[in-house]
This record gives sequence, structure tokens and C-alpha cells, in this order.
Amino acid sequence: MPDGSRDPDTGPFRYRVDVLEHLLRHGVCPTSHTSPQLVRDYVRDLYKYEIRRLRDQMLANEFPRAEYAERVDRLRRRYTVLSLLPRQFVL
Repeated sequence: MPDGSRDPDTGPFRYRVDVLEHLLRHGVCPTSHTSPQLVRDYVRDLYKYEIRRLRDQMLANEFPRAEYAERVDRLRRRYTVLSLLPRQFVL
């Protein structure tokens, strides 16, 4: 940027420790040059994959339909980082 300030979309990024711990549970380890938006989009895609897989398992009668809502809730709780905005991933 012309005035010498850093562009918030280009990094380097300092991710919050609690966010990094959560991301690591999903196998995601961003570097200081990985944009928070890219990281959040990737984790969101993982969540969407898992929710679709869960639905497919229910439709294939791998578990009772009555358990579906509870399983969705458990899955959602594993992805609490998605409740944050990308700018909240970093310090």
C-alpha cells in the first residue's frame, strides 16, 4: 500500500492459537501467508462434505432417521470455528 500500511488481505497473518488448535483437528495448518478467507472456505467445504456424507448414510439406512438431527448437531459442534468471520481467525 502506498502509505506503508500492510494490506490485510495479503498477510503475513498471525492466527489465533485457539483457532490453529481447532483447525489442526481437521488437518488444516495454515501458514502466515495463507489467507483466513481461504482457510475458512476450505473448512466450510469439509463441513459440507461431511454433512452430505451423513445424509447419504441416513438415506442408505446406515443409522435410523431419528438419529439424524442429533448427528448433525454433533457434527456442527465439531466445526465451531465456522461461527467466526475470517478476520476473527487472526490477531
